[in-house]
Formats: sequence, structure tokens, C-alpha cells
Amino acid sequence: MKFSTKGDGGETSLLGGQRVPKYDARPDTYGTLDEASSALGVARAMTKNAKIKDIILGVQKDLLIMGAELSTLPEDIQKLARRISDADIHLLEAVIDNLQKDIQLKNEFIYPGETSVSAQIDVGRTIIRRAERKAARLKNDGVIHNAEINKYLNRLADMLFVLARYEEQNG
Repeated sequence: MKFSTKGDGGETSLLGGQRVPKYDARPDTYGTLDEASSALGVARAMTKNAKIKDIILGVQKDLLIMGAELSTLPEDIQKLARRISDADIHLLEAVIDNLQKDIQLKNEFIYPGETSVSAQIDVGRTIIRRAERKAARLKNDGVIHNAEINKYLNRLADMLFVLARYEEQNG
């Protein structure tokens, strides 16, 4: 694989080929999604629980889809094969419901770190919350028009919280 030097000047390309500064809100947001995916990848590599591995891999795939959507201008959005949708949100809600059947949530503040895997999932969750704030800014500024992105990120953070507690009790 040959790496490009096009970004050496501080710009990056969107999926349609348009160049923007690397500090632009779009690459800042999808870069945060990439960071979350990497943090969750560490948890996936660390856990021995196949259910947790599968859930995290599914999330990583969704984050890649969302990153592609965030790196595409509105005039090119129809070129994407898939976008985050209401069905993705319903799937997250189903995962939350399923996980909650097997855990007891305490009515107190949680201090991450019961296990190394749960702590790493919590790191991913906090990065997702940052991405959620950035996506909210993009939506408010009229940069993105798919409201499902914001809903997905909100539910995802909730699901990751529950997944971390699941890992602590069932990992």
C-alpha cells in the first residue's frame, strides 16, 4: 500500500474528492468516530466473550458507515450504498434490552475499571459522547441532514454503558 502525501499541507479529501482543512468540522467528527472504533477494537481484542466481540464488531461497521456519510457532501450522498437509519437505532435498542436481561444495574454512580475490558468499553463510550456533541454541532450548522446520526450516537453511548456493565457481570 502506498500512502499519499496530499495531506502534508493540512488538508484532507472528502469522499467526493473535495478538499477541506483537516481541522474542518467534518473530518474532526468522523475522526472522532475512528478514534472510538479503535478504542472499542481494543476491547474487542481483549474480551473472551463472543457476544461482546460480535456486538462491538457490529458497532465498528456502523461507525465506518457513519464516517463515510459524514465525509460526503449533500450533493454526493445518493452515491453511498448505505446510511445510518432508523433500523440501526432499533437494533441498538434491542441489544440494550437483551443485555439488560442478564445484568443488574446499580442505582449509583459507576466508576469505570471493574475489569480492563469494561473500562475500555467505557473509554469508547466517552469518545462516542464527544462524537455525539460534534455531530450535534454539524446538525445545528446545517452540515448534516440525517437526524438518525444523532439518535444513533445517543443510543450507542447508552448501549456501550450497558455493554460495559454486562462485561463486568458476564465477561
